[in-house]
Amino acid sequence: MCKKVFLFLFLLPLQFIVAQTSILKDFPAGYTPEEIGKRLAYHFVDDRHDLYAGRYIHYAEVCIWSGALDFAVQIKDQELIKQLQNKFEPFFTREKALLPPMNHVDYNMFGGLALQLYQLTKDKRYREIGMAYADSQWELPKEPKIEEKYWAEKGYSWQTRLWIDDMYMITVVQAQAYKASGDRKYLDRATEEMAMYLDELQRPNGLFYHAPDVPYYWARGDGWMAVGMTDLLRYMPEDHKDRPRIMKGYLTMMESLKKYQQPSGMWNQLIDEPDCWAETSGSAMFTYALITGVRQGWLNAEKYAPVAREAWLALLPYIDERNNITEVCIGTGKKNDKQYYYDRPRVAGDFHGQAPVLWCAAALLTM
Repeated sequence: MCKKVFLFLFLLPLQFIVAQTSILKDFPAGYTPEEIGKRLAYHFVDDRHDLYAGRYIHYAEVCIWSGALDFAVQIKDQELIKQLQNKFEPFFTREKALLPPMNHVDYNMFGGLALQLYQLTKDKRYREIGMAYADSQWELPKEPKIEEKYWAEKGYSWQTRLWIDDMYMITVVQAQAYKASGDRKYLDRATEEMAMYLDELQRPNGLFYHAPDVPYYWARGDGWMAVGMTDLLRYMPEDHKDRPRIMKGYLTMMESLKKYQQPSGMWNQLIDEPDCWAETSGSAMFTYALITGVRQGWLNAEKYAPVAREAWLALLPYIDERNNITEVCIGTGKKNDKQYYYDRPRVAGDFHGQAPVLWCAAALLTM
């Protein structure tokens, strides 16, 4: 075969992939990730803390803080990084009482933020805080409950609950501990936990019930699984023993999400109910997982890049004039009642919604 012809045939798939991934680069004014990210990140810098009953930093604040840091790094905005550091500084002194205790899966994820800041600054104060949260997630309390002891004896976190939220709350801390320390045990903890949750909870269609006894596909709950798998796959070596299982779970879920994307580009509060309302936090989490999958080459660009682009463009009109994401479902516990999910209140500016849109902005800028 002529060398020129061979070279043309070899480069054709690469050119096609580049053309498809460029779909995630060219956005009209007002819709670029740089513009959106700055609006949301600087809005967060000036915002007040989100606290559990006025006592401890809420995990949703940790999520948006992390997203703002990722975005600032992508655009090399040193001023934003400094402001995000300054916002943390009082935790070493006058706001130390706001640090969550190390006794619950939602509280412990605070450690991931501290470890993210350590990786940026090499300030050992962040590492000391973050590693304590990561280690305590696997250290049984003095008087453990029966179920806590059960999971610990199996090698899993004593904070295991088999709630789909956990697969972001647990894995984000352990993955950041791995990145900060280089110790493989932290990554292995996270991947083994994720593989177990997938075996226990993922439905044949790739989605997840809100709980085993609540057979509804609640968007934000499924969003935690989507983001948790996505981030773990980013950090795992190609030859990691748990990578095939997690990749299978991820790909199956992405295929199902493509099927259930609404004509508007969004996903509904109950994913498989076409008459339910479009919900922004879950939609943004799915968008992040799709963008990252295309960027990393895990997803077929021809098939999924348009899906991710449509979702990003659909999300942005939900940002109001105060830079608040609207149509965010409030915190929602499980209930075996479909109407309960239809009737959940919707709010604007909740960090559950602000955070994943920032994740999307950072992911779109990641090469």
